Amino acid sequence: MGSNSRPEYVAVLPNPGLGMPQPDQAAEGFPTPDAIASTLVRLTQTCFRFIAGRARFPERKRPGVLAYDVDEVPPASLTVALAFQQVLAMSIGWIYVIVAVDSIGGSLVDTQNLLRMSMLASGVTTILQARGGLLGSGYLCPASCSLTYLAPTILAGRMGGFPLIFGMTAINGLFTAGLSRCLRFLRKLFPPDVTGLIVSIVGIQLIAIGCPKLLGRSPAHPGASPQAALLGLITLVAMIVPTVWSRGKWRMFPILIGLAVGYIAAVPIGMLSWADIWAQWSQPFIGMPHRAAYGFAFRPSLLIPFFVIGIAATLKSVGDITLCQKMNDTAWERTDLKSASGGVLANSLGTMFSGLLGGVAQNNASSCLGLELATGVTSRAVALPAGLIVLALAFIPGLAGTFSIMPPPIIGAELIYSTCFLLLGGLQLMTARMLDARRIFVVGIALAFGISVEIAPELYRSVPEPLRPIFASSVALATVIAVALGLLFRLGLHKTRSIQLHSGENNLDTINQFMEEQGAARGMRQVVVSRAADAIYEFVTNSGDLQLRSDLFTVNAQFDEFHIDVEIDYDGPPIELSDRMPTMDELANGTGIAMMAQYVIRTSADHVRVKPRGTHTTVFLHFQH
Repeated sequence: MGSNSRPEYVAVLPNPGLGMPQPDQAAEGFPTPDAIASTLVRLTQTCFRFIAGRARFPERKRPGVLAYDVDEVPPASLTVALAFQQVLAMSIGWIYVIVAVDSIGGSLVDTQNLLRMSMLASGVTTILQARGGLLGSGYLCPASCSLTYLAPTILAGRMGGFPLIFGMTAINGLFTAGLSRCLRFLRKLFPPDVTGLIVSIVGIQLIAIGCPKLLGRSPAHPGASPQAALLGLITLVAMIVPTVWSRGKWRMFPILIGLAVGYIAAVPIGMLSWADIWAQWSQPFIGMPHRAAYGFAFRPSLLIPFFVIGIAATLKSVGDITLCQKMNDTAWERTDLKSASGGVLANSLGTMFSGLLGGVAQNNASSCLGLELATGVTSRAVALPAGLIVLALAFIPGLAGTFSIMPPPIIGAELIYSTCFLLLGGLQLMTARMLDARRIFVVGIALAFGISVEIAPELYRSVPEPLRPIFASSVALATVIAVALGLLFRLGLHKTRSIQLHSGENNLDTINQFMEEQGAARGMRQVVVSRAADAIYEFVTNSGDLQLRSDLFTVNAQFDEFHIDVEIDYDGPPIELSDRMPTMDELANGTGIAMMAQYVIRTSADHVRVKPRGTHTTVFLHFQH
């Protein structure tokens, strides 16, 4: 299905002309079954069009490995099952709520209230994220409680309790909403190598959480537990088997399969009992969520840590959305900033809404992206039922409680499974562009210090309190370092470079070295740099066939993050570059050689212009990257 087409859903109802049996008419005043069915179908159509009808993507090439891409809609029953699986991946974010409340000395009731309010925001944000346009990225990029905001949330809770958490969360959502409108002007701060770095750091964060849980390690039990390790491995294998060896629909449900196997295995292993599950359903089926505390509070001293973390969360969102774009387009070239801006705005409004309700900050659930890579299902139609399920969970204490008692080894297995794909996706983004020494240092140093937070957090315990949230989050620290070094290393980087070439000489190595050095310094795509080098080489090498009198060519190249502009100046009359391939007859009699060179030059560049200046002529070649 094309990126600009809207999926259609047609309700086929019984036709009296076909002789099909008709339902009895309902009693007067009551709707007939047909009327109810028709209303439900129209409601479903409206909801799906709300999701699928707003996204507008540039031309893209559908990857063959996807079962359902962003524009395709699976059957209704399959969509709901896939949505349940996405909710399982989103539930990883609920762990951070438990950690935050425990860190500030809250009660179990506080945890449940904070979690259920946050789930309301997660459900709404997930639906908005898929809508596209001004609000939303247009991709299946579910939202959940954010690990990035964990450190400042704990700091606010210790300083002013839940009201301060709510107030600072809402203000931070407003700040990042404003930031989302400025992404086009801040593009230099997050090239693909930096966004790939952030995605990879998130994967490393999840590994640091998932491995101890899979092995049963905790502060109370620092050693690995054989029972926990057994349950974790059983769950992980149950997820891997359908992914690797299944070719049917089972391949789309690795987490659902792993969860079912894990819960069943947890009972005989002794890490869960049926009584624990039954206890969650002994309370009323429907229950209204409540705030953990009423009121809001604000402290200016917390603006710096929250805003810095907000910038890190924004770059994480851009990285996640970039990964979504790359998953759905084999010809992906660069981040679509309109989509990324809408996605950041959706997360920002979700964070602000969560703070006003009485929840915690929201961001994309990166584990869900790993699941999409594993299953090949990226359809944004899944977002609607996934968001509605999360909303329902907030009002069904038993269902939310069943999720909350999930044994840690099952959580760990789910994290490791998703992280395998997420981590490699980030590495692919990092290496999608050329890198010189400057850019290697930016990525390498930021990556090294980001990892240090996970393997040696005690190194930063003496950091001043206002800066501690930055050094407590590997994503935040890596983001700050990458942005700072990226700006620093721009010093001394010249935007325009020049070389002089002579016809009749072998200039290929000189041209390639010149273009690759500048391309790596600007993080360009290799294919664009090669096209520009080929065009310059063809022009200089075939100068005789092009009937140029000049022996000396001056090549001026201007580089930035968006394009390459090449000016070739020579002494001679202007030429008209052919826009067609020469025929076999033209090649045979020798006249087609010049035409072939002209055609290669014209088709290599995105835009060509020839301008005479006195006795000299300048050929302008424009390349987008």
